[in-house]
Parts: sequence; structure tokens; C-alpha cells
Amino acid sequence: MTVSNATDASLRAEHPLDKPSSLGQWPNYAVVAILLAGFVYVGYSLTNELTSSVAVPWILLGLALLIALGFEFVNGFHDTANAVATVIYTNSLPAELAVIWSGFFNFLGVMTASGAVAFGIISLLPVELIMQVGSSAGLAMVFSLLIAAILWNLGTWYLGIPSSSSHTLVGSIVGVGLANQFLAPAGTVTSGVDWSKATEVGMSLLISPLVGFGVAALLLLVMKVLVKSKALYEAPKGNTPPPLWIRALLIFTCTGVSFAHGSNDGQKGMGLIMLILIGVVPTAFALNRTPDVNYLEAYKAASTAASTALHKYAKPEVAVTDAREVVNNAVRTKTWSDEMSAALPRFIDDTSASISPYGSAANVPNGMVSNTRNDMYLIGEALKLVEKQKPLPLQDAEMTAVKSYHKAIDNATKFIPTWVKVAVALALGLGTMVGWKRIVVTVGEKIGKTHLTYGQGASAELVAMGTIFTADSLGLPVSTTHILSSGVAGTMVANGSGLQMSTVRNLAMAWILTLPVSIALSFTLFLILRHLI
Repeated sequence: MTVSNATDASLRAEHPLDKPSSLGQWPNYAVVAILLAGFVYVGYSLTNELTSSVAVPWILLGLALLIALGFEFVNGFHDTANAVATVIYTNSLPAELAVIWSGFFNFLGVMTASGAVAFGIISLLPVELIMQVGSSAGLAMVFSLLIAAILWNLGTWYLGIPSSSSHTLVGSIVGVGLANQFLAPAGTVTSGVDWSKATEVGMSLLISPLVGFGVAALLLLVMKVLVKSKALYEAPKGNTPPPLWIRALLIFTCTGVSFAHGSNDGQKGMGLIMLILIGVVPTAFALNRTPDVNYLEAYKAASTAASTALHKYAKPEVAVTDAREVVNNAVRTKTWSDEMSAALPRFIDDTSASISPYGSAANVPNGMVSNTRNDMYLIGEALKLVEKQKPLPLQDAEMTAVKSYHKAIDNATKFIPTWVKVAVALALGLGTMVGWKRIVVTVGEKIGKTHLTYGQGASAELVAMGTIFTADSLGLPVSTTHILSSGVAGTMVANGSGLQMSTVRNLAMAWILTLPVSIALSFTLFLILRHLI
């Protein structure tokens, strides 16, 4: 009997979503306690970090953080819910316990995240808006892309269609970049979308579902050859849990996907929250005020080494009046010139000299923080051109000096406080616990024509876990939703079970429309908010 046709009362009574937890209400009490403790910690930490700020626009800061955490909350509706679908529909864990279990490991994944994905996403945004995120244009950018992403995610969730929060966010960022170019006065040098980075991210989002489909199908076929246990390839019988070893495998894969999802998807919210904090309260968050006490000395040494390496390639006959403006234009246009070869080492020297009297980043005066951060960020983007385009014939030792200095700049400008990670983890986990059911039903019941077997669930989640961890190590965003739902579809095809074409059409339509719709939404919202803010 297929799940899609299972409407008789006896099967409904045994529906996996209705299976009660043997632990009663204790898991719910524990979740409430953790949430309360987490929010108290976040509130205390934020207030404590802002005590040194001259003035804090609390209403604007609160609204911006609420929208950013709202994006992660809605993200939990979609992506995190995918991780629990297989354990619920194979009776490995009761639905309530599975959601709490997944939320906990999402939390751990977020807390251990490196930040590479967070700042990889941010690098898609126009450079001048990142550097002026506290301006009306910068705030319009943040609000536009977040609201657009939330609207599309909520719409697809309401229809029960597993859509990608990653695709939605990338589309929203592209829309803002295009709108920024559209509004620029004629003849003005402005940056829009970093198409090289957008292509890199787009390829990871495009290829990962194909990997999920193909590798999950192949893995199931390999399992059938190597593992002869008949029980592994059978659908659950009623509410009976699978054999212990199969149950352990499924819980392990659910755990791995949840952890990997937290470490990848959670970073998107972190990066956006850091942009908000830098824009609204730059004196507290524009520079990392708590690195090692010897950090500034190490920074100055790295700066001197990089400047020395680059000075060798500056042509004496090339005169530069404003080094910062030359570097700024080169970063915006992604082009190199002889003038840039002369300007960059001079700009590095000027920036290092401006902060060297203060002993540590914590001692940089509040009035200098924003400009210092912007100068360092601009240098970092220029060094990225050196590393990627290789416009200069640097020797290995010289390139090592450039990369070391780039890392020192990232340590000062690209950091994520612990309380930000906690806030994102709580929002993601809470979203999962509130909105998980619609997406779980689609993944568990509406992709294949037959009930999900233990082997299919394990194959899909093993592939999803491996793919997400790989992307995480490369600093690339991927969609848990696309990988896992594609993996389930792949196992259905490999098993000869068939697919429910109405669901496949809805999934394909959502995946096709996500980018253009989110681009259009954020483009329109940016135009409106630029006039209102």
C-alpha cells in the first residue's frame, strides 16, 4: 500500500507524526528552560558589549536584529525539518523527541561554525554598501534582502514545498546588488553583484542537489549488494521501531545532518547580524576588540612584510595622489592597473601607521573605529584580487606574506561573538520546533509513491551529511532542503518505487522560481526603502 493512498483509519491511527514520546512533557520543559537561559544570556551579553558605546539606537537595533533572527527562525521551518523526516517516518524516534534532538545538534553545529560561510555570503554584497552599512543605503540593503527572503520562505513553507533558504538569500543579495547599480547616477563608479563569487556560490547550490540525487541512489544500490539484511529495505510496520542497529544508523545520520546544517546554514544569519551590528553600533562591533593582547604587534609585522613584498612591483614613474581612492575604485571594478600597484602598498602603510600608536585594537578611539575598519576591509578585498587574479609576479615567499596579512585583517574585521552564535542557534532551533510538520510530511510522504524504507532514509541522510560538511569546509553555502529531498527522490528511483510527479513538479517549480522571485522582491524593496529611509 502506498502512503499517498493510505487513508484508512487504522493506518491514520499509526501515523508516525502522532506517535507520542515515552518521556512525557519533560522534553518540552527542558526546551523552555534552555530557550529562557539562552535569551537571558544573549540579552546580557549584548547589553554588556554596548556599555562602552557613545549612543545606541535601541529601536533600530532591536528591529534589525528581530528581522535577522526572523530569517533564521523561518529557515528552521524549512531546512532543519528535513533532517528529522527520515527518523520520524522510519519510527526511529517519536516526532516530538526527533525535533528536539535535531534542534540540539543544530545548536552545536552553529556554535562550532568557523564563520567562512558567513563572510562568503557577505562578500556577494556591493563593497560600498558593506563599508557604509550604517548609512540609509546600507540599512535599506539589509532590510530589503532579509524581508524578501522571509516572504518567499514563508510562502513556500505554507504550501508545504521544501524550498532553499540559501537560494532565497543569494537571490535577495543579487537583487540588492542590481538595484544598487540601477540607482547609481550615470558615470558613477559603483559595484553591483560580485559575479565571480555569485557564480561560485550558484554552482555549489546547483550541483549539490544533483549530487544528493545521484550519490544517494548509488549508495542504496551499493548497500543492497553489500548488506543483505532484508529488514533494511522494508517499510516500517505500523509503529514498530526498526532493529537496533538500523535505528542507531538512522539516528546517527539525523544527528549528522542536523549538526552539518547548523554549521552551514546558521552562518548566513551570523554574517547578516554582524553587518547590522557594524552598521548600527560600529564603535562596539566594527573591530574585534578582544583578540590576543599581542595581536596588534603581529598585525603590524604582517603589514610590513606584505607592504615590502608589494612595493617591489610599484613602478617609480607612476604617481598616485589619493591611494585610498585608487584602491577603492580597483576593488569596485575588480580591475588592476599600474596605479593600483603603487597605491596598495602605500595605503597599507598609511593604515598601519594610523593604528600603531594605540597598542591594541581595544584602545583605538571610538571616533576612528569605523574608518579604520573600512580601510582594513578595503585592503582585505584588494588582497583578494592579488590572490585570485595574480596581477603581480609574486614569489612564493611574497605571496605567503600577502596571505598572512590578509588573515590578520580578517581576524580584526571578520569575527562573530559567542552571543551572536547563541542567538542564531536559538532562532533556528525554535523555528524547527514550531514549523517542522509541513515540510516533514512532504519529504516523508509525498516524494515517493511508497513508504520510505530504512535503507532509503539512511542513504539520503548519509549523502546529505557528507555533502554539507564538504561545502562547509570550502566556505560554500548549500541547501539542506535540496540535498535531502533530492536524495530521497534518488533512493525512490533506485528502489524502483517511483515518484509522485505532482510533488516533483511543485519542487522543481519552487526551485526554478526561488532565484528570480527573490531577486525581484529584494530589488523592489531596495528601491522603496532607499526613498523611505
